[in-house]
Amino acid sequence: MPPPLDHIDAWIFDLDNTLYPPSAKLFDLIDERMGAFIMRLLDVDAVEARRVQKRYFHDHGTTMAGLMRHHGVNPEDFLVDVHDIALDRLTPDPRLRAGLERLPGRRLVFTNADADYAARVLDARGIADLFDGICDIRITRYTPKPDAAAYAMMVEHLGVEPAKSLFVEDMARNLTPAKRLGMTTVWLDNGSESGHRGHLPDHVDFRATDIADWLDNLPSPWGIA
Repeated sequence: MPPPLDHIDAWIFDLDNTLYPPSAKLFDLIDERMGAFIMRLLDVDAVEARRVQKRYFHDHGTTMAGLMRHHGVNPEDFLVDVHDIALDRLTPDPRLRAGLERLPGRRLVFTNADADYAARVLDARGIADLFDGICDIRITRYTPKPDAAAYAMMVEHLGVEPAKSLFVEDMARNLTPAKRLGMTTVWLDNGSESGHRGHLPDHVDFRATDIADWLDNLPSPWGIA
């Protein structure tokens, strides 16, 4: 049986491929810009840039973390460059908005992206006014999920109590540190690239394939089922 939710007062959401669906293919644009950044930085072709990009993502949590460690990349240069994308692939989702509005307590974002980009995404989805705070990669001193240190900084910055917090993520591996802190976890198994990587069933309290569906089917008064 899934755990009860009546004690939750902080609802924490990942951003990319969580508060919008992977089918929007927004992250494809970021992927392209990361590849181009690496091609310029290392003077390599697209195939080698892709290999480096994905290796660093898997080994370090984010491509940026690998580039910082191995090539001394300035994180701000990287963040500004790769998030310089149009958001016209995103549209407001009234059902998602209604589901978020029903949640008691605070709604928060914990992302490996930067807050400027996160705010743009939330605005494009028509839900920016519903969120009470963002913990981004700058707040965590460029330490990405799933590094436990990032979660400790998130808890302090957002002022949440882990035992009363719920965390929603499309990347299964990013739920493990949250569960170890005592958070209730939701794996949004929606087809994100490498979403299954590091999946540990004992660290997942709820599994969903669509965030709006999951919100709609929560017990009353949080859902409409």
